[in-house]
Order: sequence, then structure tokens, then C-alpha cells
Amino acid sequence: MTDISVVIPTYNRLWALPQAVESCRCAGAKVEIVVVDDGSTDGTWDWLQTQRDIVAIRTDNWGKDWAVETALRTARGEFVRFLDSDDWLCRDANARQLALARESAVDLIVAGYEDYDDKSGTRKVNAWEDCDDFIAQQLGEGWSSHYSAFLFRRNLIEGIPHRQDFALRDDRLFVLEVAMRKPRLAVYREPAFVHRRHAGERLQRTTGFKRDLGYWTHISIYRKTLGLLEQRGELTPRRKRAAIGMLWPNVRSFARAYPNEAAEVVDWIRGLDPDFVPPVRPALAFAYKMLGFAMTERLLAFRALPQ
Repeated sequence: MTDISVVIPTYNRLWALPQAVESCRCAGAKVEIVVVDDGSTDGTWDWLQTQRDIVAIRTDNWGKDWAVETALRTARGEFVRFLDSDDWLCRDANARQLALARESAVDLIVAGYEDYDDKSGTRKVNAWEDCDDFIAQQLGEGWSSHYSAFLFRRNLIEGIPHRQDFALRDDRLFVLEVAMRKPRLAVYREPAFVHRRHAGERLQRTTGFKRDLGYWTHISIYRKTLGLLEQRGELTPRRKRAAIGMLWPNVRSFARAYPNEAAEVVDWIRGLDPDFVPPVRPALAFAYKMLGFAMTERLLAFRALPQ
């Protein structure tokens, strides 16, 4: 039986993919490496044909979400991990997290990770922060890590897709949906993977309309999640506060281009928490009160007032 399936979607990243793949290989666990080449034109598919221990799948260039879903239909592991092709796993993370999962009989192993900067060569460890409410943590209470550091039991994530409608923030929604299933979890106290910061393209690095769409996608995910929690009677004040704290900077950023739409979200936030006080300077809070959120944000955009 396969212990772990590592799902790696990739597109024109042959410069990084071999390191990602090599990091998945380890003793102490039967690891299936599923790489979906999403229509690369840089020789990725030819390289994959030389790797005998990889399940290689070739698809048209429909994007990360479809690539991941294609991989999951093939994956056979008891546990699943998701890894971007420009990142890599820490040594023995697969085997050690698997051992912890078996020892603890849990559904999910969480962990922190390392940041690596290509330009400077510096590393920073982002250690896991404990929290007694996993949903509140994933909504924004404290720091919630990255899902590539997590090892998911396969039956925990059955029926939770990477949703194309939220593609710019698909992993955030995925983990929120996992959290709402209230998994039994254990903490792996070492970094589990290395997140590479580089000058190349990444989904989360956007500009212009796509950047604004990213803000709106984030807002939409939170509105959807909080609506579901409210339906279940699980939207506690603590979870509201966590979500609002995460939403506010996205709303402010979104307001630079779309103040009216952002103002609607602010009204929704105030409906969630009538006592909400915007974390801004008193003068700006006064302007919100007297002029309204949308007008104030328009003035800030046009006059470049200090914020």
C-alpha cells in the first residue's frame, strides 16, 4: 500500500522541478510522486519520461486547480501532500510526519516551514504556532502556516476540491474547508517544507486587475466560509474577530480601485460585529464616520493623503 501521495502541479518550471521531486524521495515511507505537467513547453514532459518512480500526467494548460484534481483521481496514498514545483520538502519530512500520524491516529499533521530567498540565500524558519481553535486560526487568529507543510489523511479531504472559482486563493479555501471538518490533528515541531521566494511568476504575486481580483477572491472566500459557519451555529465571536482582522487589510487594498464594492463589504463586517472599530488613525476613522467609507477611500486615492 502507498503511504503518501505527493501531488505536484507544474508549468514551465523545469529549472526547479527536479529539486522538488528529489525532496519527496525518502526512506521510511512508500511515497508516490504524482506530477501533472500542465502543458509545459520547456522540456518538462521529456524530463519526466526519464524518471521511473514518478507518476507523470500530461494535461492541456487549464491551470493549477484542474491539474491537482487530475492528480487526485490517480493518487493512491493513504495520506496526501500538495507541493508547488518551485518549493521542496525538508529532509525526511514525509517519513517523520507519517510516523507521527500513525502514532497519534490523527487525520492531519500540521507544521511550520522555512522561507528561502533565492537572491540573498537567506533562510527564515516559520515555526508552528499553537492555537486551541483550528478554525479561528485558519480564519486569521495568529499565524496559520502553509498547507504544503501539512500531511492530510486521504479520507479527510475526500470531496474537498481545489475550486477553480477561487483559483487565486484556492489553497486558503481548501484548508478552511478542511478545518470545518474538525479534523483530529497533531503538530510536527520541525519545518516540513521550504517555500522558495524568487523572481519568477507565482500565483500569489499579481498586479493590476489580477491583484484586485485576488483581494476580491479572498473576501469572497471569507464571506462564504463565515456564512457556512453561521448556518451550522458555529460562528463564534472569536471566529468573527479572527476573520475581520484578516479581511480588513484586503478590503482597504481592494477599495483603492473599487471603493463602492469595498464599502458594501465594510457594511457586512459591521453587521457581523456592530462594535467593530477600524484599526486606523483617529482622523481617518472620523472621516469614515462623516464622509462614509467609499468617499474617504476615493479622497485617499486621489489626494494621496497619509494613511
